[in-house]
Amino acid sequence: MDGVITNTMPYHFRAWRKIFRQEGLDVTECEIYLREGQPGNITIKEIFKEHGLVFDENRATLMLAQKERLFKNTVRQDFIPGARPFLSSLKKNGFMLALVTGTARHEAEHILPKGLLRIFDVTITGNDVKKGKPHPEPYLLALKKLKLRPKEAIVIENAPFGIRSAKLAKIACIALETSLPKNYLKDADLVFPSFRKLTKKVSFIRSR
Repeated sequence: MDGVITNTMPYHFRAWRKIFRQEGLDVTECEIYLREGQPGNITIKEIFKEHGLVFDENRATLMLAQKERLFKNTVRQDFIPGARPFLSSLKKNGFMLALVTGTARHEAEHILPKGLLRIFDVTITGNDVKKGKPHPEPYLLALKKLKLRPKEAIVIENAPFGIRSAKLAKIACIALETSLPKNYLKDADLVFPSFRKLTKKVSFIRSR
């Protein structure tokens, strides 16, 4: 969802930056964007470790709750150019669609219009898995619910952890440069700068 359908990563970053500043840390966009899709408590743990701070589980829980409230109160509905027409085209051409996001279900339902949510046959959120991206569990669960084999599916991602999650689930992965440049997305099977370029170059969108 974040960074593929919705242009929400800047809002995530600003929320994280404010929360970490309360701990005396200045995080960069890259630090947050590279961890997109990862469970929030692990993000806090890793960043604390990298900056030489002691990690406390209870404190992290409070930080994450604050971050989620801040994000929910500031996020605005904004979509990646071309995302909605792309999804509509897939649906009209008979593709089954799954939304696989590390975002909590209540956040996803707050951000996405009901009409757009209904386009998905399956929705997997951070609440539905024990291990988030880069673990393959989110995509394996989507495959199970769709009753598909890995070779019958394609993942569209925009961040390294999502790509790794897809590849560990043995699913082909297309990456979009909506959040990070191509050099961070090299593990994907194909990389495109935008939905417009993806639609133009990938024949299965046009041929079915």
